[in-house]
Amino acid sequence: MRARLLPLLIVLMAAVLLALGVPLAGSVAAAQQQRVVVDRIDDTARFAALAQYVTEPPGGPQGGYPDERGETLRTELGRYYAVYGIRAGVFYRNDTPMANAPEGWRLPAEGAARDAFNEALVSRRSHDPQQVWPWQRGRLVVASPVIRDGDVIAVVVTDSPTGQMRSATLHGWLIIGAGEIAAMLLAVGAALRLTGWVLRPVRVLDATTHDIATGRLKSRVAAAGGPPELQRLARSFNEMADHVEDVLEQQRAFVADASHQLRNPLSALLLRIELLALELPEGNEEIASVRTEGKRLAQVLDDLLDLALAEHAEADLRLTDIGALTEERVASWQPVAESRGVRLAGSCPATTAWADPVTLSSALDAVIDNAVKFTPEGGSVEVTVASNGRTSTVEVTDGGPGLTDEDLARIGDRFWRSPVHQNVKGSGLGLSISRALLEAGGGSIAYGHHEPHGLRVTVTVPRTGPGPGA
Repeated sequence: MRARLLPLLIVLMAAVLLALGVPLAGSVAAAQQQRVVVDRIDDTARFAALAQYVTEPPGGPQGGYPDERGETLRTELGRYYAVYGIRAGVFYRNDTPMANAPEGWRLPAEGAARDAFNEALVSRRSHDPQQVWPWQRGRLVVASPVIRDGDVIAVVVTDSPTGQMRSATLHGWLIIGAGEIAAMLLAVGAALRLTGWVLRPVRVLDATTHDIATGRLKSRVAAAGGPPELQRLARSFNEMADHVEDVLEQQRAFVADASHQLRNPLSALLLRIELLALELPEGNEEIASVRTEGKRLAQVLDDLLDLALAEHAEADLRLTDIGALTEERVASWQPVAESRGVRLAGSCPATTAWADPVTLSSALDAVIDNAVKFTPEGGSVEVTVASNGRTSTVEVTDGGPGLTDEDLARIGDRFWRSPVHQNVKGSGLGLSISRALLEAGGGSIAYGHHEPHGLRVTVTVPRTGPGPGA
């Protein structure tokens, strides 16, 4: 969840910073250009004041200025160009230069200088020129009219390079960019802290929910701070878990107590049946049927008690040699398989996993018992042990009739038995007990088809030990 929430916050913060930074960068560029434009307007106004009193056009044999004021204007423009590198000139209405620096500079036929000159001819100073950005190599042109007796007699034009202005703008942008990066890093750090603070209770709640779902009903949500709403949710979750655990404990206690309490009257009933059988002729079918049903009821009660204990028991996990344990169970069931004409074979290489040896033995007994029981004479049952990096498996395949897809979905349910196997001895609780015992230790049991016919049962136990130091 953090990986999804954090990019969203970062994108929003980046959008806010861009929305603030882009106008600020434009403002910095405009301020730099405005400062230069104002400075050039002051310069052109000073030159216009000097040119206002020049009364004679240039002349003389050497092209000099017979008017002293004209000579002063020419000198000032030359110094201005030498010091600042800015081309400047005063041009009559017919484009003839009154004075200019450098001397060979003339007004172009078109372009920004011509547009500024034409605008000044109608007695208007230049408007703000088009914005020059750091990546552009344009020049900045400012024009001011020279007015005498209310008429525009000439125009002062300055044509400035923009390199220094663009460098200042770029420097301001770098400062803004550094500030934006610092603000972004600060915002990312704040977002990390904020998402961690908000999601920490969620992670704790998720881990606790997973623990409860896998059978560790004692798990509870620890106090992890966070928003008040999530703290209240954690308290409500703990209360719900306590209530669910109490209900399940009551159910287990009821099943265990009922099974235990029914055994005594059932034992007495079976004893009376045996006494009654002494009074009847030997081989009476009715009494034999009653005796069989009584024994089956006693087995069901025993299995119910085992199931209640299995669901309540804590697994005693140990590092166990799964291959050796499985080989031992295969050897134990070998006589039973031989008596029924079934070949029982095992491939049990040494492999270790974390399991409760008693629990795993009971589960393997139930699975091998069913495989041998439902395999017809002359068939075979194979037990195979395998492992990978995370789990070890014990796979039991038989040559029996197998189950349909609908039956596979229900196998392992309490008291469920396949309709075609109703007459086979059993209570329908053996696989339920095995599943409860395996799940208590982090294991599982799965069922599938075995080709060409039969059932495949896979018992899985983890190779990773319990606890953080595993």
